[in-house]
Amino acid sequence: MEAMERLSSHLEDRPSALRNIKQKGGKIVGYSPNAYMPEELVYASGAIPLALIHGGDSRAVQASTPYLMRFLDAFCRAQIGYRVMQEEPFYQLPDLLVVPVTDLNVRGIADSWEFFSGVEVFRLGVPHIKTEHGWQHFREGLNLLKERLERLTRVPITEEKLRSEISLTNELRGLLRDLSLRRREERPPISGLDFVRLSHASLHADRQTMGEILRVYAASLGAGKTTRQTGPRILLTGSTLALGDYKVVELLEEAGASVVIEEFCEGVRDYWEPVRTDGDLLSRLADRYFTQKVPGAFFRGATEERFAFLRKLIADFHVDGVVWYSLLYRETYGIEAHLFQKEADKMNLPMLTVASDYDPADRGALRTRIEAFIETLGRR
Repeated sequence: MEAMERLSSHLEDRPSALRNIKQKGGKIVGYSPNAYMPEELVYASGAIPLALIHGGDSRAVQASTPYLMRFLDAFCRAQIGYRVMQEEPFYQLPDLLVVPVTDLNVRGIADSWEFFSGVEVFRLGVPHIKTEHGWQHFREGLNLLKERLERLTRVPITEEKLRSEISLTNELRGLLRDLSLRRREERPPISGLDFVRLSHASLHADRQTMGEILRVYAASLGAGKTTRQTGPRILLTGSTLALGDYKVVELLEEAGASVVIEEFCEGVRDYWEPVRTDGDLLSRLADRYFTQKVPGAFFRGATEERFAFLRKLIADFHVDGVVWYSLLYRETYGIEAHLFQKEADKMNLPMLTVASDYDPADRGALRTRIEAFIETLGRR
């Protein structure tokens, strides 16, 4: 497709474009992609947000060994690995790294970059319970982030500018959401792998360019019936789905399944809810990124809220089976997988739990388990 070719070319040129911006005095703000860092604030300060979302490479995990203990999940360990390997250009660009600290795994990203990268790290605290006090804590953290960004760029973040950036980011979210909702159709016009790649691209691409590409791409799908062959419809969920960590999605689709929806706390864009633009805008950001956001497995007392959202996705997207993909040592998601298995049993919905440490040798075993699971779904 013309739109995808344009996107590929844009992403190939993006690192050099960002380097040119830095050479002219612009600032790049890297951040960990667990959907708690408001890009709108960064844009409103005149800087460019850049998600560090690469994963799936065992070499990056190995490169992290001198900097982090091994008992952290592979994605979080790889984030310092990519920095020190100097092979992924995006990891060499940040002037400031924002890390929303949700658990010890993510804290490892902040600690390792702070001690070894030479890049200043801003920790954004994420309370583990949705209370008024928790909201106030998060709201104050956003205010501190706002002040830090203003010092970085020497540009005041005005209400007018922030409102404009919220509207632009809402527009991009809406385009991805509309495209994702097309996967509710009997024959989804876009594969799960293609959608995940678009979601990842939206975290690196120029926002205006990405919006144009998504509009052209959606229009090219048309409103008619697709000829794509589809099999059992899969909800893919778990801890982290990073850029480059595509083997589970690939194996599912090679086995004949159709990944019609994915839900992850980290690694893909959270596009479900817009940010309101009335009233105090920092409070609206706190509402959207803390209160309204589906909680991760590390939240206390929020399991039912998360499970209710998964049940709604299962119903809305006519899901035939659930694949729960977690990384080793991300124990909160391992525990939650055990709990959600009981929910799946109540719905008479088959569920497969798989785990990875980015070891390339596990592809064969994963293939066997996934193919057996899809075959079981086909018999149903």
